[in-house]
Amino acid sequence: MSLNRVVIMGRLTRDPELRRTQTGTAVTSFSLAVDRDFKSRESGEKATDFIDVVAWRQTAEFVCQYFAKGRMAVVEGRLQIRDWKDKDGNNRRSAEVVADNVYFGDSKRDGASGGDYAPPAYGSPASTYSAPAGGGFAEIEEDGELPF
Repeated sequence: MSLNRVVIMGRLTRDPELRRTQTGTAVTSFSLAVDRDFKSRESGEKATDFIDVVAWRQTAEFVCQYFAKGRMAVVEGRLQIRDWKDKDGNNRRSAEVVADNVYFGDSKRDGASGGDYAPPAYGSPASTYSAPAGGGFAEIEEDGELPF
């Protein structure tokens, strides 16, 4: 048995762009700036890792519709290592997270995106999310009291 699960949280470094493969499958790639849990001895500041993420199909469409540069995202997925050749013919290796689910890591008020309210996550095609008729979402106001 093997296990390859990754969960990362960070801010998008640029706006995601939706692309399509030759067969029409939606795909997007983006990078998250993820702070490390510890501070550097030299500078006293937290180092940041820039982690590449790729999302496919409905997850890609969700990310492109509701996320923008600076927005906090939580990504669940698997680590994938790809071998490739650069323009000079040298062998190269890249690591990226293939996203299964993407969640908001901040509230609408805290995020950089000024878009409409969106559901908290969207994952694989088996997800039960569907947009309401008319395509819009209503803002939900909290009064601070729990309903139970």
